[in-house]
Amino acid sequence: MNRTSPATPATPTPGANLTALRDHNSALVLGLLRDAGPDGASRAELAARTGLTPQAVSKITARLRAAGLAAEAGRRASTGGKPPTVLRLVPDAAHAVGVHLDRDALTVTLVDLSGAETATRTSPLDLGAGAETVLDAVTAEVAQVRAAAGGALLGAGVALPGPLDHRTGVLHRVTGFPQWDGFPLRDALAGRLGLPVTVDKDTNAAALGLVLRGRAGPAGSFAYLHLGTGLGAGLVLGGAVHRGARTGAGEFGHQVLRLDGPPCPCGNRGCIEVLCLDAVARGDVAEAARLLGTGAANLVRLLDIDLVLLGGGTLLRDAAAYAAGVRDVLGDTGGGVPVAVTPAGDRTVVEGAAELVLASLFGRESRAGWDGAGVQGVGGAEGAGEDRGNRAGPAGLTHPSPGTSRP
Repeated sequence: MNRTSPATPATPTPGANLTALRDHNSALVLGLLRDAGPDGASRAELAARTGLTPQAVSKITARLRAAGLAAEAGRRASTGGKPPTVLRLVPDAAHAVGVHLDRDALTVTLVDLSGAETATRTSPLDLGAGAETVLDAVTAEVAQVRAAAGGALLGAGVALPGPLDHRTGVLHRVTGFPQWDGFPLRDALAGRLGLPVTVDKDTNAAALGLVLRGRAGPAGSFAYLHLGTGLGAGLVLGGAVHRGARTGAGEFGHQVLRLDGPPCPCGNRGCIEVLCLDAVARGDVAEAARLLGTGAANLVRLLDIDLVLLGGGTLLRDAAAYAAGVRDVLGDTGGGVPVAVTPAGDRTVVEGAAELVLASLFGRESRAGWDGAGVQGVGGAEGAGEDRGNRAGPAGLTHPSPGTSRP
């Protein structure tokens, strides 16, 4: 089991001292306790960070303790008066499942509330084998890891190649696998697993995990470029994942670099994905890195981002060469944008898939890119009703769960 220290994301949205927003405020406080790690935080510190009154924080933390989500962690040194009590998150009070459906492999992980790995399983998979075969494989692997969960199991986040609609969990013409077009993956898996399920593109999930776990450092806007069995990008703009109106943002691999180039499974010719994967197949890492760098330079010029992060199974096999090649091309743009390999390594996507479940529990909906019209479940007012897509969390705490379905 691999334990990692909780990251410290940027300051969350301020709280509001309104009874109707009690669960929104609970999520903010719980998120701050996650950020604080084992050292915890005092009620005064929580009040200062959220803008809530000390009385409101006391009521919230009492509920969190009663639910088993928070516990006392000793006292701070006194600066005059009674030493303040420190509270901490109880990581094993609940767990989330992350599922990475790649074209040729399935990875399933179980994480606790701190995001630390409890169990992980990886097995071969043919994404083109048909819906029943794929659903059977996911169901079996999730059953294996969920046996290690103590406390509540919040749900499953599923990340896979796009395009797809993350609001409804319905797949579109997944590149190379058009037979998935129109398949309601979210609802089908929710019925199989008996859990709320959230579905998103692999690169969006990866970007979400990177930003929520603080793995991109202080960069407010960055691109995660994923070179594996395909090529795509996850975009974080202004601190939030950018999906686009139809979840179409980040189709990085299908920018056309050569009008008369080889045909791509997407239907176009000369896409950077097909060119890059052809170079990989020839063993020409330098050319693949140059092509990746050319696409990255286009992205930097277009969006003026702060950082380029690289990942994906193919890239990670020769990470230093790819990073050097992309840096060489980006150096010509004159922007001085740094390039780095994702610090999460081959867990980048599956960690992000788990964060699809945890984001709303910790009040991170805005960073997940779930604000906006038409997104299922946005709005954390207690008692808002099941018609808004809310679901019950641990010990009855209700929290918004965009893109989820209850079987």
